[in-house]
Amino acid sequence: MARKFTVIIKKGEKEYIGHVVELPGCHAQGATIDELMENIKEAIELYLKVKVRR
Repeated sequence: MARKFTVIIKKGEKEYIGHVVELPGCHAQGATIDELMENIKEAIELYLKVKVRR
């Protein structure tokens, strides 16, 4: 089952930073947008795994 999340992306001085609106504290960074999106997907997966265990 695929879920959709809203990611706010900001450009920092040296990298892109993404925050997942629906998951407080879930964020990632990457040198490029593509790298950021790979990292944010991993961050979402880890966030949801931790939430399920609680």
